Order: sequence, then C-alpha cells, then structure tokens
Amino acid sequence: MSLDRTMPEKIIKVTRYPIRLGQFLKLAEIVQDGLEAKFMILEGEVKVNGEVELRRGRQLHRHDVVALKQSSWRCG
Repeated sequence: MSLDRTMPEKIIKVTRYPIRLGQFLKLAEIVQDGLEAKFMILEGEVKVNGEVELRRGRQLHRHDVVALKQSSWRCG
C-alpha cells in the first residue's frame, strides 16, 4: 500500500515567461549550475506537472509545477 503524500509547493517568482526548465532549476536554487540541471533532467529525476521531463529546454509557463524527490515548486 502506498501513501499519497501531498508535497508542499514553494512558489518561485518568475518575471519573464516562458522560462526553460534548466533556468528554472537554477532560479529556484535547486541546482547550482546548468550542468547539474542537465544531469538531473537526463536521469529522469525531474517531473513537470506530474510527468517525467527529459528536456532541459522545456518551456515552463505560469502555474507549472516542477517536482524533484519529495519537493515541488510552482512557477509564480
């Protein structure tokens, strides 16, 4: 049996849309640089709106949710 745990979302203020996933990960201070973002994304560790995303250049828009492990961030 798996437990459905709701992850608290952190709102990240984005001033200009769209923003690429790799840039968002840096803006939210989830990663230190683009190389770290690239590897996390290619390893399938990052989800966007509940789906695994393998493209670092994925365009994010307001209200998109990025999740990694047990944390999530919303474009605000």
